Amino acid sequence: MQMSDARDIKADRATVWAALLSPEVLKECVPGAQDVTGTPEDGFEATVVQKVGPVKATFKGMVKVSNIVEMQSLTLTGEGKGGAAGYAKGGANVRLEDSETGTRLSYDVEASVGGKLAQLGSRLVDGFAKKMADQFFARLEEVLEGPSEDDPEPEAEKKGWLKRLIS
Repeated sequence: MQMSDARDIKADRATVWAALLSPEVLKECVPGAQDVTGTPEDGFEATVVQKVGPVKATFKGMVKVSNIVEMQSLTLTGEGKGGAAGYAKGGANVRLEDSETGTRLSYDVEASVGGKLAQLGSRLVDGFAKKMADQFFARLEEVLEGPSEDDPEPEAEKKGWLKRLIS
């Protein structure tokens, strides 16, 4: 499965860059993440619980950061094993550039699965992978920008939370 998309985030490039390299922000943004630890230099270890169709599994895996061009682009590559459910692996090439409203984040994602997950059919798995990528980048945008006007949580509280994470 391959997909590409872009988002305009109302935050400066340095803030978006720091968020992409923060295990706390990654844990907040990865759907189903139970734990994310590590550093960009050594890689991140993650535990993620997901349900794809009738298969629910806990994936334990590693995410490596490579091809780093400071404040411009990076590649995230990961693989997770979900026991009897199978495995998932993939990567994302992420690019940052200035935009009128802050930072334009563009990404190309490639993902594949094996084991029981692969038996579910490519349409279901591809739809799930697209949903996961969309949720991750939407959540990243929300974490960086603060709540929307519909969000009942005070903006000051959320922005303070983010500043503590990436400081």
